[in-house]
Amino acid sequence: MKSLFLLKKHFFKFAVALLVCACCFFPLSSQSQNNFPEGSSSGTTEMSRRITGLDFPNLSFSATAPRSGNEVAFSVQLLLLLTLLTLAPSIFILMTCFLRFSIVLDFIKRALSLQQVPPTAVLNGIAIFMTLFCMWPTFRQIYTDSFQPLSNNEITLTEAIEKAESPIRIFMFRQMGNDKNSIRTFMTMAGLGRPANASDVPTYVLIPAYILHELTVAFKIGILLYIPFIVIDMVVASILMSMGMMMLPPVQISMPFKLMLFVLVDGWHLLTQQLFVSVLR
Repeated sequence: MKSLFLLKKHFFKFAVALLVCACCFFPLSSQSQNNFPEGSSSGTTEMSRRITGLDFPNLSFSATAPRSGNEVAFSVQLLLLLTLLTLAPSIFILMTCFLRFSIVLDFIKRALSLQQVPPTAVLNGIAIFMTLFCMWPTFRQIYTDSFQPLSNNEITLTEAIEKAESPIRIFMFRQMGNDKNSIRTFMTMAGLGRPANASDVPTYVLIPAYILHELTVAFKIGILLYIPFIVIDMVVASILMSMGMMMLPPVQISMPFKLMLFVLVDGWHLLTQQLFVSVLR
């Protein structure tokens, strides 16, 4: 009797397991024939034979010894050209009016007691586009006299550099005007005699003299910009001290008044106009 009960129990377990396997097997078999879920499109994981892989080109590099003096000269010229391109940002900053513009814009930011607004990147961007506006005739002349003939194989690389150097020298001499002290100082330091005319001044002497001149002019403009805002700071500080508010920072009170004064007189327009006039006079 007990063995019959155990037999029935095992038979019941076997029937349940068989039913579970059937429920799992039949949906899989129907899914292989029909799309699941219902209404979806059929697909495959195989890549289409029309799609081909990417073809990478073979790269090779070879170095040979120069066979003539022209090849040596061309290699040296190419090296000098790459060096010139590396120094291009410094040339743009120091040999144009960008130096003056960037310093003056930073001065006005400090005079207004502004810390984060406008950001330094924005001021440098403004200075760059103002420089492009002022230097555009010079750059156009360099392109016409130097780059375009070089691209047409009408002149050599050495002649192109000389022709590109001339407009920059003329611009720097015009900006320096009657200020000959910087040129005289560097000519003396280089052990050179007194130049008879502008063409006798070497470029390596003209560049540092021009940089010192631009720094001097930018600081003079900055001092003139500081004067009205210093007066406002002094008036506000005196009023606060007379009222016994010595713990209150005067800058916190004077900054709104300086901003209102700067906006009422249209400060940005006047500042940029005078900077353009100082360069394009």
